[in-house]
Amino acid sequence: MNEVEKKEFTHLKIHTQYSICEGALRTNELAKYCKENEIKAVGLCDSNNLCGALEFSELIAKSKTQPIIGTQINVKHRDYIGKIPIFAKDLDGYKNLIKLSSKSFLEIKDDQEPHCLIEDIEKNHSGLIILTGSFDGIFGKLFFKNLTDEIHTLFQRFKKIFNKNFYIEIQRHDDQGEKLFENFLLKTSELMALPLIATHEVYYLTKDMHEAHDAYLCIGEKTYVNVKDRRKYSNHHYLKSSDEMHELFKDLPDALKNNKNFPLRISYRPKNSLPVLPNIQTNKIKNVDDLLIKESMLGLNEKLNEYVYPITKNENFNEIKKNYTDRLNHEINIICKMKYSSYFLIVSDYIKWAKKNDIPVGPGRGSGAGSLVAWSLSITDIDPIKFDLIFERFLNPDRISMPDFDIDFCEEKRDKVFEYLKQKYGKGVAHIITFGKLKARMAFRDIGRVLGLPYGYVDKLCKMIPFDPSRPLSLDKAIAQEPRIKKEEEKDARVKKLVEISKKLEGLNRNMATHAAGVVIPEENLAEFVPLYKDPSSNSLLPSTQFDMYTSENAGLVKFDLLGLKTLTVINKTLQLLKEKEIKLDISKIKLDDPNIFNLLSEGNTVGLFQLESAGMRDALVNMKPNKFEDIIALVALYRPGPMANIPIYNQCKHGEKKPDYLHAKIKKILEPTYGVIIYQEQVMQIAQTLSGFSAGEADILRRAMGKKKRAELEKQKERFVNGAVKNGITKETAIFIFKKIEPFAEYGFNKSHAAAYALIAYQTAYLKTYHPNEFISASMSNELSNTEKLSEFFEELKRLEIKIQRPCINQCFADFIPKQNTLFYALGAIKNVGYDAISQLIEEREKNGKFKSISDFINRVDPKNINKLQLEGLVKAGAFDSIFKNRKTLYDNIPNIIQNSKTIYENKLQNQTSLFLEENNKISYLMKNENKTDWTNDEILSKEFESVGFYISNHPLKDFEAVLKQYNVKSFKDFETSNVYESFIAGTLMVLKEKKTAKGNPFAIVKLSDLSKTYELFLFSEVLELNREYLVEGKSFLLTVVKDKENQENRFRRINVRKIVSLDKITKQNYSNVEIQINSAEHLEKLYEIIKHKGDSKIKISIQKEEKNYLFELKDRRKFDYETLKHLNKEHYIKKINL
Repeated sequence: MNEVEKKEFTHLKIHTQYSICEGALRTNELAKYCKENEIKAVGLCDSNNLCGALEFSELIAKSKTQPIIGTQINVKHRDYIGKIPIFAKDLDGYKNLIKLSSKSFLEIKDDQEPHCLIEDIEKNHSGLIILTGSFDGIFGKLFFKNLTDEIHTLFQRFKKIFNKNFYIEIQRHDDQGEKLFENFLLKTSELMALPLIATHEVYYLTKDMHEAHDAYLCIGEKTYVNVKDRRKYSNHHYLKSSDEMHELFKDLPDALKNNKNFPLRISYRPKNSLPVLPNIQTNKIKNVDDLLIKESMLGLNEKLNEYVYPITKNENFNEIKKNYTDRLNHEINIICKMKYSSYFLIVSDYIKWAKKNDIPVGPGRGSGAGSLVAWSLSITDIDPIKFDLIFERFLNPDRISMPDFDIDFCEEKRDKVFEYLKQKYGKGVAHIITFGKLKARMAFRDIGRVLGLPYGYVDKLCKMIPFDPSRPLSLDKAIAQEPRIKKEEEKDARVKKLVEISKKLEGLNRNMATHAAGVVIPEENLAEFVPLYKDPSSNSLLPSTQFDMYTSENAGLVKFDLLGLKTLTVINKTLQLLKEKEIKLDISKIKLDDPNIFNLLSEGNTVGLFQLESAGMRDALVNMKPNKFEDIIALVALYRPGPMANIPIYNQCKHGEKKPDYLHAKIKKILEPTYGVIIYQEQVMQIAQTLSGFSAGEADILRRAMGKKKRAELEKQKERFVNGAVKNGITKETAIFIFKKIEPFAEYGFNKSHAAAYALIAYQTAYLKTYHPNEFISASMSNELSNTEKLSEFFEELKRLEIKIQRPCINQCFADFIPKQNTLFYALGAIKNVGYDAISQLIEEREKNGKFKSISDFINRVDPKNINKLQLEGLVKAGAFDSIFKNRKTLYDNIPNIIQNSKTIYENKLQNQTSLFLEENNKISYLMKNENKTDWTNDEILSKEFESVGFYISNHPLKDFEAVLKQYNVKSFKDFETSNVYESFIAGTLMVLKEKKTAKGNPFAIVKLSDLSKTYELFLFSEVLELNREYLVEGKSFLLTVVKDKENQENRFRRINVRKIVSLDKITKQNYSNVEIQINSAEHLEKLYEIIKHKGDSKIKISIQKEEKNYLFELKDRRKFDYETLKHLNKEHYIKKINL
């Protein structure tokens, strides 16, 4: 035996990033280490899950290292729960390992931590190797409770069942209590003749990770690093070399030998699998292909009779049917050859079930809407022939990939579909797990907390890190772009430590969660290879796979996307409200050429409309003036970075201002509907088919090659395109020119199938807003109860539509927004901190027993469990009690008394005490004697209203500044926006501020402001933002100097730049140094004197017009002249003008 062989050591106890808040070793880093160091074998042993099993197996095997799959499963013995390491020896063992891991999550009560019973392990022991675990495992816990007899009994049981597959595990990390436990294990091994094995608990790769790992443990345990009595480990839990391990265990040669031989006992590892569809063949269904053909043909006939023939004019029905049937047969042929019949039938089944059970389903999403089979089976609501959609964009026999229908469901009823799938396909149906990660901001927040930094300070630091989900930055890049963090590092050593640790832990898993939309329906046998997880804090009907989406697909699982779309809930709620008014509307059968709807869109009145409500989209619609449904499809496709530049060209060609460029006469028909602009990927495919004779499948390969920008593949496709075009009589130069023209469009061209489906939902919302605005906005607002930013937009829209708003009122309003005639009743459930369920109970009491006559009546009737301090504060601040008690301040200050009063009355009722019939005034004497005391000022009322509602509903703060706005000749934003004025003062109250970074790292902010005319958004670029950041507080009002962009003169909604911002509070608190007051005549001087008689710092000049002469006097003494003086004088009729 040579020296190298002697020094082999197999690390069996590797904890990867899937040991949540415990393992800080990334699998890809381990694989790289194994390859570089020619490691023979390593073992996975994550705590409580097998999430990383398949990924570990594949990555480690690619490094030419043998992967060993195990896990540490919690087991329960008596009242103790602790971990036991278990490894899969063979295929049976892997299946049993999965079974035990799944059991530990699925067969427990909600308040228990995941675990199995000892009996579960005994029943499923085949093919498993079991170790005793570390000092903090189940046997360690029993040992430190002096239950050594229990340990001996369990060891005897395991020895009998597992025989040679049970080892006593010895570890030497120098952890507290470890040596004591080792001595006991060594004696027990000798006493019971059980084999020893040396192992090492590896939590991270290198020794310098210890401090960061300690902080990582604290994140999981929700504690602080400076807490003494918490889980701590020594600094020896890094991946030690074989030499180090042999030196450590040189006194236990048998333990080392068993460790070395352990990999030889392992004969199985999990591998990636091709997709396996669930088998739906039964005694009734002998052949799924035949069933697909039958269902598709029946469905097509129904669709033709319902949607195609009724709108066909003077055309041969037989010819139409042949056209549709040929396309259907073509698609069925491809689907059957690719063995995807089951997939289509499963999706069709649960969609038909949903529609039958009154669950709103979207028209389709993604390229699936391009399938006629999908339309015939009711999977989608888009006729692909009518909208010129291509099936091969969805399913291409030349590009083998799984079909993927993304189906939208009404969010409120989607769970019913999950329940149906569970009943139909059994226990294997599951969601897909996701992992919350320590991304830049989250890492800072969590690590700042465990290091003990003050919450407010950590929050301030976190907000310095740019947050843009579409362009996430690493911590390194974020800090490089943000000089404020560097300054804090230099000032405070704690921040330096925070940055250092955060960088080490960034990207590690923080928690498990569920991908609520993705569902897998495994083939029966495949279910044995997929471990399951159930989040005890979730009320989900289905468990989740322990594999994430990528690994689930690699395991052979087929994912079905059941997405929740809020807009479908809004449409459904609107239809329900109309139904209550006995208005029946089938939204699927509305005409797609209604001029009233196109007028609404052309005016840009799109608040609340799906996909069309952003400011940029409104501008695009105003310029486009859509007059056909295809315009909406085009705009949905174009309104993205890149293609957006083509919107002006589309508009100019549409309005005849520019001649369309069709590139070649042969493709004019393809580009004519979009005025020569290549918008859709389908157009690129059609061009390749028409000019160069590509099949639909080949055209899809070309589209993908252009999109992927792989040069070699692109050159190959270009040659094929040019040669094909030349064969069709087109010159080589022209073919190359056209190829170069279409290449960039293929890269960012949009999927027309997806655009058409979403354009249909957009049109449906536009229809509802056009003909039933109050019901539509009511449904929209009820769907956004907690989103004050959206509610504010809808509130402004209601004012524009001249729909009256009933302010929050305990006697008039409901939990949701309710439309009645031309009035919308504000939702009490939308007030901050007022729980929807609790307020619903209060409304139920009111509806059952009549309106509340007084505060005393309210207290006497409500159940105390439905009111708490925060809820009552929210209602009072919103003015919900104004109808029964006017003084908000008195009511607010006495909320604790009200709650106590309510509890006392309720308890007396339960005990049937007569004291509840005390005189009404005695019950609320604390209120009655203060009722006439001073209420909040107008400013306080508005401030409190903003706190509870999120915007201003009864009045506007700018009304308090009317004098200064008049003085500065401030325009309303609406007037400035639509006028020809280039520069002006405008004013606004700050509603929302969102700070972001440009691609170059410069800070900017999007601010939402409100004035008396509307709510509007502006950009603040870095210079203005940096100067004013500390003053930009939500709820404060500002005077802004704004300038319109001189470019793009034809657009009435040109970009508006902010040059300067000044707080209106600052303006009004200043004293004015030079004031000139113009009055009508000298006889008013005495009145003026009474107002400005007090001495101060302002130089006052008085101008009087008399007999066509102007007399100007300057007062000898300086006087007091502040904002209150200005407000007072502005109300006096004799004042002509005041110059400051």
